[in-house]
Amino acid sequence: MTTKHLIAEINRKKSFLCIGLDVDLQKIPKHLLAEEDPIFSFNKAIIDATHHLAVAYKPNTAFYEAYGIKGWKSLEKTIEYLNANHPEIFTIADAKRGDIGNTSSMYAKAFFEDLAFDSVTVAPYMGKDSIEPFLAFEDKHTILLALTSNEGAFDFQTKNIDGIDGQELYKKVLKTSATWKNSKNLMYVVGATKAEYFADIRSIVPDSFLLVPGVGAQGGNLQDVCKYGMNANVGLLINSSRGIIYAGNDLQFDNAAATAAIELQQQMESILNAR
Repeated sequence: MTTKHLIAEINRKKSFLCIGLDVDLQKIPKHLLAEEDPIFSFNKAIIDATHHLAVAYKPNTAFYEAYGIKGWKSLEKTIEYLNANHPEIFTIADAKRGDIGNTSSMYAKAFFEDLAFDSVTVAPYMGKDSIEPFLAFEDKHTILLALTSNEGAFDFQTKNIDGIDGQELYKKVLKTSATWKNSKNLMYVVGATKAEYFADIRSIVPDSFLLVPGVGAQGGNLQDVCKYGMNANVGLLINSSRGIIYAGNDLQFDNAAATAAIELQQQMESILNAR
């Protein structure tokens, strides 16, 4: 999917909502455990209830890999269902990959060719040759971890790397990544709990899309993120996982998820209308 198509979908739905499909069998409604594939049954119900409200879905691959080959099959069925029934929706493999060139090439093939995701999250620690194999894929997007929402982000990401007058590591990642081949295919992960950093981030990557986790359960504020992080094309994908998919835990769990998604989408529509 091209960025142009993503922007068109945002404008059509008046939404920049991304729903994280982080499926834990300990948390899904108990009646689904009798299904042949409980994970896929859960995902399908969530998608069917919310697809008109979301512009993106983001399965975190750890929640599928934890269940071995059965979990991977569930992931495969989920992305096939999305691509077949809602090809207009942007798909994100939240895999946080990143390795030496040949290995990254195989990761890229796995997510872009075999599973046919539109994008994948990657870690930048190993540098250019670990990321450019992902960037080589036309109309696919590589979402680079820049400034994450977890507490440990302060261990490295916000530290000055060139002495007292140096710049923070996350700024170095943003600036350096912009020099890589096919950097136009880059997006960035920036946590909603770091809203005060968005103005600086936008000064470095004014046109890039930012995937923003941390709104809701982790305490991030949507208004602050939009105030400092939105650009002319919106440029934001606000992710909510637990707050939507686990909004209910009974036979009507899908309706509860839709209600939670509507609440966020309506806030987004109000923000867009006020621009």
